[in-house]
Amino acid sequence: MKDKIYINSFASISGLGNTSEKIWNSYKLGQPLFQVEEFEGVKTYVSQLAKEAREEIEALQRENSKYKELDPSVLYAVLASRKAFQNSNWHQEEFGVNIGSSRGATFLFEKFHQQFLTEGITSTLASPTTTLGNISSWVLQDLQANGPEISHSITCSTALHSITNAIAWLKSGMVDRFLVGGSEAPLTPFTIAQMKAVKLYAKYKEAEKFPNRSLEIDKKSNSMILGEAAASFCLSTSRENSVAEVSGWGYASEPLVHSISISKDASCLQKSMKMALAQSGLENVDVVIMHAPGTKKGDWAELNAVKAVFGEKLPLITSNKFLIGHTFGASGAMSLEMALLMLQQQEFIENPFYKNLQNQQQPLKNILVNAVGFGGNAVSIIVSKQ
Repeated sequence: MKDKIYINSFASISGLGNTSEKIWNSYKLGQPLFQVEEFEGVKTYVSQLAKEAREEIEALQRENSKYKELDPSVLYAVLASRKAFQNSNWHQEEFGVNIGSSRGATFLFEKFHQQFLTEGITSTLASPTTTLGNISSWVLQDLQANGPEISHSITCSTALHSITNAIAWLKSGMVDRFLVGGSEAPLTPFTIAQMKAVKLYAKYKEAEKFPNRSLEIDKKSNSMILGEAAASFCLSTSRENSVAEVSGWGYASEPLVHSISISKDASCLQKSMKMALAQSGLENVDVVIMHAPGTKKGDWAELNAVKAVFGEKLPLITSNKFLIGHTFGASGAMSLEMALLMLQQQEFIENPFYKNLQNQQQPLKNILVNAVGFGGNAVSIIVSKQ
């Protein structure tokens, strides 16, 4: 049985940028990366890919005619995974792929369904291009790997669950390397309408500087905004060329009170954080990157959970959704990337809506990342500087 799990490389594309340098600069600037688009005639906040990332996606489609038929969620995963693989120094083909998504092929689902409603027929490729499994399949094909491939959806915990799944494979000895992550392209009319129907979405306000108010505990209304992103990580049992160790992991679920909510004290998150701490052998961490989507009840419940676990020794707390919104199945991966960048740069990124009781006063060594989603499920991952 293998003892330790390492992250050899990582990469992402989102509104923050398409390279680690640009992404870190976006974090340092702290300026929300939202645009206003009209959906059904209503002005709506969204977070789109940065211009450079969109151009890379277009180049990808020109490179291979088959890629023109794929959903954006697949293309985003392919591009992010290419970047992570190139950064990994992996040279062998024997590695697995597990890229998850909460919604999957939303753009193509809506396109094909509309065609069926209006014409009574649909495309030959409708089925293979809308299966969830085609995300990992195309990443595997693009990188010419021949290991196991998995795609899954566990709502907003999807990307962090890909980490725990890969850990199981690696510790079993069945594989030595696994490329994991999450991808989401949710900026479609029906997906936006679904979030507005449950009254979670931020309402448009003229000249609003911070439309997503993640971690503002006393906010008057929900402020969730959807964003598109993909992030991938190369995990292995080799410390060579690694950027961090995955030192702890935990997961839990709780009985549902409502299909879209968690309990007031977020018991699932308390359990997952305690499990991750116990597994790592740590009593505390330097930073907690919260899921905090910008909803009144969700942000408040998660903060209650963090306080219940850490008590008076509260770590520094932050979240990145005030910048890029909620990227659904990719959100945990985006938070994990934020953690890795903070470990590399040795600098804490503040959330403007949460006042920490202390400033960063010591080197950053251990950061805990949370994700929680519909269905009352939670995952917590601890990454540590070596």
